[in-house]
Amino acid sequence: EDRAAQSLLNKLIRSNLVDTTNQVEVLQRDPTSPLYSVKSFEELRLKPQLLQGVYAMGFNRPSKIQENALPMMLAEPPQNLIAQSQSGTGKTAAFVLAMLSRVEPGNKYPQCLCLSPTYELALQTGKVIEQMGNFYPELKLAYAVRGNKLERGQKISEQIVIGTPGTVLDWCSKLKFIDPKKIKVFVLDEADVMIATQGHQDQSIRIQRMLPRDCQMLLFSATFEDSVWKFAQKVVPDPNIIKLKREEETLDTIKQYYVLCSNRDEKFRALCNIYGAITIAQAMIFCHTRKTAGWLAAELSREGHQVALLSGEMMVEQRAAVIERFREGKEKVLVTTNVCARGIDVEQVSVVINFDLPVDKDGNPDNETYLHRIGRTGRFGKRGLAINMVDSKHSMNILNRIQEHFNKKINKLDTDDLDEIEKINN
Repeated sequence: EDRAAQSLLNKLIRSNLVDTTNQVEVLQRDPTSPLYSVKSFEELRLKPQLLQGVYAMGFNRPSKIQENALPMMLAEPPQNLIAQSQSGTGKTAAFVLAMLSRVEPGNKYPQCLCLSPTYELALQTGKVIEQMGNFYPELKLAYAVRGNKLERGQKISEQIVIGTPGTVLDWCSKLKFIDPKKIKVFVLDEADVMIATQGHQDQSIRIQRMLPRDCQMLLFSATFEDSVWKFAQKVVPDPNIIKLKREEETLDTIKQYYVLCSNRDEKFRALCNIYGAITIAQAMIFCHTRKTAGWLAAELSREGHQVALLSGEMMVEQRAAVIERFREGKEKVLVTTNVCARGIDVEQVSVVINFDLPVDKDGNPDNETYLHRIGRTGRFGKRGLAINMVDSKHSMNILNRIQEHFNKKINKLDTDDLDEIEKINN
């Protein structure tokens, strides 16, 4: 699955911040300088019109990443930063605030430059800039994206430019719309997505080399594989580093069962029986392929159940609309494949059903995906339930290996369990 699409989906479905309990690890460039973190936006001494913008967006207090990142980003003299944080943790708002704070509105030329991997992601960040700068009308924003044609020889008067690497590089070098020597803040957003795109890495490095030495460099990425680190170190000299420690996901609050069936139709009948017995708050049903997901959603609908289908061939905006309906409880059950479900947080999911057990491309148990799928139900310490459908010796073997991996016994589901489950849900 294309990382940019995944990232965009997360932005579209996250209207508010995710409350993570992840610990933040801060590595300072200068270990002797005091480390500040803030608990309120007032402590940052922002311009009044920016503070107004922050509150109007519904941020009451800084998120975990913002508490640590903002004092560093707003410090004098400016400091460089490499930060890791997942989608929904408030990183876009953090670097937008840093850009808006550094701009001199009286100077009518680009002073901040933000690179995004795709046109759609650039637009999403642009929306945050417009919202936060709502009370700062003299601040203007330009999009350096394909199709935004300007007259040759024209100079840009907007103070903030957001765009994709190829177009930004053209605007800086070939077309000379931007004077890179006047840029004060350079932001690279979604570095992991950027690196996955052919050519972006090289273009970003070329842009960075045109910027002044004292330009503040801010790089954000949800993941930090080696390739991202190497890239970050090329682009960001002497950085402060902020990392989010991964949450240890556990299965302690989740009851796990399996149901023995002999084929797909029997799995479907078992699912219908379970469906009747559990008045589910909300459930997600995972299938291995799009084809199975489509078939299952159609069959459930035929039985009179209200279901939503999330499938890989849908446009990102369509997927976001389906998730929104599910979130609002308009559909109680979401049928999906793995690909679509990464990164979806729906607090009220109480049951996860593995219609097909997760396996990797070699047919071995995919333990990480199993944890990722069923971990949706035990979120935020709530009790949840996972039911695994087993339809062959092979899938029983997969289930046994998953039990061994997590050192957790998975019991066979019987009717007494269903009564017990009913109690959990109510």
